[in-house]
Amino acid sequence: MVACEESQTITKELRARGHEAYSCDVMPCSGGHPEWHIQEDVMSVLDQGWDMMIAHPPCTYLSVAGAWANYRKDGSIVEDRVQKQEAALNFVQSLMDAPIERIAIENPVSIISTRIRKPDQIVHPYHFGDKASKQTCWWLKNLPLLEPTQIVEKGEYKEWICSKTGKLKKQAQWIYDCALKSTRKERAICRSKTFLGMAKAIADQWTNPEFNLT
Repeated sequence: MVACEESQTITKELRARGHEAYSCDVMPCSGGHPEWHIQEDVMSVLDQGWDMMIAHPPCTYLSVAGAWANYRKDGSIVEDRVQKQEAALNFVQSLMDAPIERIAIENPVSIISTRIRKPDQIVHPYHFGDKASKQTCWWLKNLPLLEPTQIVEKGEYKEWICSKTGKLKKQAQWIYDCALKSTRKERAICRSKTFLGMAKAIADQWTNPEFNLT
């Protein structure tokens, strides 16, 4: 099961290799295969006999990059957001504790590292043939580290002068392009995308019968 995946990027790569894979998300899938999609809360299907789960829990309240939003300008805590952060951490812990033999959980650099445990590895799309920089952390259970398949350039960056501070800002071009999407939902989906090269590496390496369980 590929949890919290509406795009079906990894699911389709697993299916292409003959595995009975399903995406699972509360949203309808956009990958074109609703017959492979479980539109439910993943917590309701964790105990259905999966031999592996690859999970992408939402990073809105977990990402280090968004931690600034937990505080007001006067330094006081935004209670509602902190509560949602705790709920997000509990969700991640529940995924880690699921009764599934092999588990991989993905997130950007986040408070999972300090509140639960550090990731087993951090990789980028440019390690797998896509010219893009995106720190991707993996927390693994009984799965090997992903091995780079094709290291390429890190991709283009967009630079501009911030109108508020006058300081130079720099961001990966693909993330900047996501920011131009018309709706908040579209921007979030764009930023959370799994690049194809990494999806192929996951489908090849984590289903390889020769790997040794830790």
